[in-house]
Amino acid sequence: MTASIGSELRPSLPHLPAALDEMEDITVASGDIIVYRLFELADRIDLDLAEKHWQTHTGSLGARRTFQATPPKAIAYNVPPVVLTLDPVSLTLNKSDQTTQTVQAQATARLYDIGIVTLTLRFAVTHLSWQDYAALLNDINRSIGPTSGSMLWRDMLRALRGPLDGALHNPIDTTLEEDYIIAFVRAFDRPLTGKQILETIDLVPLLSGETLPLSERARQDLLRNNFSYYIDDLAVLTWDRGLVVDPRGDSDVLDVVEVANAQLLEISYFNKLLNDELPRMYTLVQTTHRSSGLWSSRRLSGLARNLYTLYAEVTEVKEHVDNVLTVTEDVYLARIYGAAVALFQVNVVSHAVEEKLSIIRETYMALYDDASGGRAEAMEIAVVALITMEIILTLIHW
Repeated sequence: MTASIGSELRPSLPHLPAALDEMEDITVASGDIIVYRLFELADRIDLDLAEKHWQTHTGSLGARRTFQATPPKAIAYNVPPVVLTLDPVSLTLNKSDQTTQTVQAQATARLYDIGIVTLTLRFAVTHLSWQDYAALLNDINRSIGPTSGSMLWRDMLRALRGPLDGALHNPIDTTLEEDYIIAFVRAFDRPLTGKQILETIDLVPLLSGETLPLSERARQDLLRNNFSYYIDDLAVLTWDRGLVVDPRGDSDVLDVVEVANAQLLEISYFNKLLNDELPRMYTLVQTTHRSSGLWSSRRLSGLARNLYTLYAEVTEVKEHVDNVLTVTEDVYLARIYGAAVALFQVNVVSHAVEEKLSIIRETYMALYDDASGGRAEAMEIAVVALITMEIILTLIHW
């Protein structure tokens, strides 16, 4: 491996812990670098049908995902996702020193019934110095991260769609996607507590990707969301990266972070959908109100029904998204899940969706009232016309 990113700057960083020099030779004995890319596949995925189609096309079985170390009554999926094993991926990395390196990754796809798929690449790591481990993560992110322009993920997605044909309800082709990368360490070359990891290892290059030293305030912000349950585990979350250290190899923390990303993508999709729909709705309402005649109330009624259908569909899906995961008794995972939801601003986007739904609901009620008023006015005109006709006929007969 080449020299680590930013290692030459280490002697000049006065804000790093004093004990850091003693830990410079620390080694990741066993771990992974896990890269996630999430896409919106459809309005809904029939998971049972997806498993059958996948087995028919590939001969391999899917598996329903559950939490490994946590009892079902403490945390559970509303509908457990399906995990599909994909072909291994060989990736040529563009390294910071302008050289290349070929690495291998295990690939999987996880299907959620809300229409989301998570494509995952897992790069196994053994006996790698911490500096080189951080550099490898940054090289991987540089090669296939969101700013890399790599078509790897889209190619994987296209290959996945074929076998799933028929299990996707109203397939979607959108440019919206979410990404996340996690450094997952099972063991260092020596016993370390979570506190020691935070105090003696420079996590900034791995968690930020920055090669220049950060200010003390920026370092504190970067490391603010850190969690430990046992004395020897640690989870640190940032906006697009995370570090998970777990000697027991428990992946439950990874799963709740992935669910938070899936919820963000799904709710962002509907936020964009409503952003596109509201201007069109305003135009239709104005056009309908400007029209006159006996059929205007019918047009208002039709527009009101369309808006109510949209409101009902988005409300139903949003409720389903909010309940993808149920956390009851596991306080530790609940804290991590809550922090991830807050960090990814899921609630902010969800609130924006609720405000747009409120506008649609109020518009629907106004259109319904206008349509009802139009129908009442038409009935009054019809009654007056009938009475007038009856009077005329009576006079003629007389």
